[in-house]
Amino acid sequence: MSQVLDTPPQTPAPVPAGPDLAALAARHGLSVSGARPSLPAYVRQLWARRHFITAFATAKLTAQYSQAKLGQVWQVMTPLLNAAVYYFIFGVLLGTKHGVPDYVPFLVTGVFVWTFTQSSIMAGTRAISGNLGLVRALHFPRAALPLSFCLQQLQQLLFSMAALVVILLCFGVPVGVSWLLAVPALFLQFAFNAGVSLVMARMGARTPDIAQLMPFVLRTWMYVSGVMWSIDQLADKDRLPRAVTLLLETNPAAVYIDLMRFALIDSFHADRLPSHVWAIAVGWALVAGVGGFIYFWKAEETYGRG
Repeated sequence: MSQVLDTPPQTPAPVPAGPDLAALAARHGLSVSGARPSLPAYVRQLWARRHFITAFATAKLTAQYSQAKLGQVWQVMTPLLNAAVYYFIFGVLLGTKHGVPDYVPFLVTGVFVWTFTQSSIMAGTRAISGNLGLVRALHFPRAALPLSFCLQQLQQLLFSMAALVVILLCFGVPVGVSWLLAVPALFLQFAFNAGVSLVMARMGARTPDIAQLMPFVLRTWMYVSGVMWSIDQLADKDRLPRAVTLLLETNPAAVYIDLMRFALIDSFHADRLPSHVWAIAVGWALVAGVGGFIYFWKAEETYGRG
């Protein structure tokens, strides 16, 4: 018994060190599955899948109203019906049309342009959480989904612009060279919408309940963006503090709406635009577009997991 107690403990033999697995994987060109690529590589991957992004956007647009009897006509009817409701409530009952030249073109342009932003953000919010099957089944840069949804909304707006042109001509708005300004205005708005959609896609992927909250946020944003009323008239009457007026004028949704009105409606003169409006529009597009893209890319490896 004493011999057993006096026996010193046996130290385990050292285990020979195995190979460095990380170095071994790197030597054979292996990488972590689903790892986030570098930002330049991510941009190249997106560019390589540009045909998928456009085809996916077109397919979603075609299928959007496939179950309705009127089909693609609803792409135009929906914003027009909204404009009719807003005209009756705000233009007639609340009198916001007084003092606004060409109020119907003013209102319809605002509704069409706002619908582009609203639909892009709502679609972006559900881009990841609503397509988990696709995200988990295939390997592709996840930014392709919110970008394709935003492109889908741009295609829908361009389709609806034909109705907008008819309305402008019916109410006596002449075709002018300034209509060409609608192209850079839409490009800047698309960059802004895409950036915000990317931000909301990441937030919606983490917290899907955000999609239930966004309609209320967007409705409030619409009411302060001058869709149904004129911001410059409110500023001229000094009803609000200058800081509040400045916030309303530099509101990105209001900036892009007013740029489209300036481009398409001849009675909407440059003096109704805020100072340095093009610089503000470019600034919002860069901040939202670049910032939103980087923000989304930083969580690339987390989408579809959990």
